[in-house]
Amino acid sequence: MATAGKVIKCKAAVAWEPNKPLVIEEIEVAPPQANEIRIKIVASGVCHTDLYHLFEGMHKDGFPAVLGHEGAGIVESVGPGVTEFQPGDKVIPLFIWQCRECRFCKSPKTNQCESGWASDRLDVMAGADSRFTCKGKKVLQFMGTSTFSQYTVMNQMSVAKIDPAAPLDKVCLLGCGVCTGYGAAVNTAKVEPGSTCAVFGLGAVGLAAVMGCKAAGAKRIIAVDVNPDKFEKAKVFGATEFVNPKDHSKPISQVLAEMTNGGVDYSLECVGNVGVMRSALESCVKGWGVSVLVGWTDMDDVAFRPIQLIAGRTWKGSLFGGFKSKDGVPEMVKAYLEKKVKLDEFITHKMTLNQVNDAIELMKHGKCIRTVMSVSPQ
Repeated sequence: MATAGKVIKCKAAVAWEPNKPLVIEEIEVAPPQANEIRIKIVASGVCHTDLYHLFEGMHKDGFPAVLGHEGAGIVESVGPGVTEFQPGDKVIPLFIWQCRECRFCKSPKTNQCESGWASDRLDVMAGADSRFTCKGKKVLQFMGTSTFSQYTVMNQMSVAKIDPAAPLDKVCLLGCGVCTGYGAAVNTAKVEPGSTCAVFGLGAVGLAAVMGCKAAGAKRIIAVDVNPDKFEKAKVFGATEFVNPKDHSKPISQVLAEMTNGGVDYSLECVGNVGVMRSALESCVKGWGVSVLVGWTDMDDVAFRPIQLIAGRTWKGSLFGGFKSKDGVPEMVKAYLEKKVKLDEFITHKMTLNQVNDAIELMKHGKCIRTVMSVSPQ
């Protein structure tokens, strides 16, 4: 492409400081260096983790930054040493690396990797290095991706090449939310056919967890949320029952225990709230119940009674649904194209990058499942 090897000036939504609206700025995106690729971002979802960094985590070393980590785009140019990608490839940026060489990548027990921003700056949620500048200042790359920019530069180990037939404004959701929830049920909990599950929180991640429970063959899928408007949406993905904790005077764990003769086989916490995490654990049946933490937070300690685990329950965490990123995401794209996984049903709003603050407000107030923004014209 004509822009290869040159600095690109483009639009991006910059978070200059915590707890403030994003600002649409012209930024400079440097050419890719060794083993890097520069991507034209076509579409991006807005995920609660973006809001977490902006309004909750607010780590002082994580700003200024370009947010966004749930995107899809087209390779614009590649740096020296890149053989897996070429200009024109359709790709999904990944916030979880897969170098395929470290002890984590070689282990079937985890999807984590020793490389990338997450290896030592998990609390900051941004790497120390960046190819972005704006008004003479370095701008950080959020979660190694920054999909609220028309162009981004990424290491080839954190990008998945996908089927050229894939619609980018749909499969962008596989960059975070859908894989996170779906995989938490299928890969981490390992939900079994005929089992009973409870999913706490019916945002995009929770609905994807419901979809994963159904795909795994769960017989009963109890959707738990304080917003009753979400139940009809949950039924689309496979929920069989709905419980609103506000409708009951007793703890939700007791309610679920009474509904299920002692507790559910699997529970998935998709909120990122430590109180809900404990409720989800306590909702599991003793002896073999498995509870999975899916919601992202690093704000508070979590408390529990040791007897809950001594009695035979298992408490697990799941990052990106346990998918090894470069391998798993193309497979999920294929599953969508084969109509085995839903994506369109998550999208409640479509906007442009200029409307990013409106999209954030919708999510902040629970008025959307997923908003997909058009970032660059194709």
